[in-house]
Amino acid sequence: MYNYKIFVPEESADFCLAIEDLQLQIAAYVQSEEQSGRHLVYSKVFLSDIQNEQALFTGSLLYTQWLQPANCTLVGQAPANGKKIAVLVKTAPDNSGYLFKSMRLSDDDCVAQSSYLQTMALLSRYAELMKEKGMNLADHLLRTWIYVANIDMNYEGVVKARNDFFRQYGLTPETHFVASTGIGGYSATRQAKVAIDFLTAMANSQQDFKYLQALDHLNPTHEYGVAFERGTRIKLNDAYQYFISGTASIDSKGNVLYLNNVLKQTNRLIENIRALLADGDSTLNDVKYFIVYLRDFSDYNVVESYMRQHFPHVPRIILHAKVCRPQWLIEMECVAVKEQ
Repeated sequence: MYNYKIFVPEESADFCLAIEDLQLQIAAYVQSEEQSGRHLVYSKVFLSDIQNEQALFTGSLLYTQWLQPANCTLVGQAPANGKKIAVLVKTAPDNSGYLFKSMRLSDDDCVAQSSYLQTMALLSRYAELMKEKGMNLADHLLRTWIYVANIDMNYEGVVKARNDFFRQYGLTPETHFVASTGIGGYSATRQAKVAIDFLTAMANSQQDFKYLQALDHLNPTHEYGVAFERGTRIKLNDAYQYFISGTASIDSKGNVLYLNNVLKQTNRLIENIRALLADGDSTLNDVKYFIVYLRDFSDYNVVESYMRQHFPHVPRIILHAKVCRPQWLIEMECVAVKEQ
């Protein structure tokens, strides 16, 4: 059984009080999960101002006692509800079969480095880690999250680096890529243009993977020069798990639909997600959470109202994070689980 839980604090103004609130919530939840035989696999912490907040957060008991011992990533993406912090946690049995890794650059790594070179450096470090563990990208890498500072300027270099790197390791349109979200976001390193999180399936072979398509809704990403899968299904521990990449309002020709209308874009991307899940014999009823990325804070109320109306019982985080094409006002990713 795989559980996902989203935590937001009651406190919206004082960051330290917000952390204390979250510590109480998360400690109680993790202890309850452990009594049920599930343990923390990884967590994702979204910060409104990572430059000023990271040191306070990493010095807190919430981080050192509860989140750091597992795999925790910190991302500079402001919760759009006005809170300073939100946390996503995943719990699973001991044999969950996943390795989550947060890769970040230091100040020294970033001096005069382009987004292309920074992306190549992070991907190369991950490849070395996989080699040390007796694994490889083609057979084990399941999903990535690529956070791009000033994405309107730096995304092109990220795309080229990923294309070149994947080609080097045998990931091509004729073989497969991996599910991914490439989105605006920041690390605490001021000069870092790129940060990447990796999710690895530790003991599985490609026979356990299905790469999801919905060709009547979305075209293959390589047709417009980008190397990622729309979604991936993996069978693990008697359950199918679905990792849907960042999905936007796009048609089967790769065109952006419904320019300047966030509500219609939201409806279209949900239809695209529904079609991807259907390719793996799943439905929107199996979704465990959504992460929603907004280009413009002012669209929050419209999107929150839509999600509350259509998915009242599905946890979600709505974040302020620019999508890779300026015309896309919104992007969404999700995870679904279907027990066998």
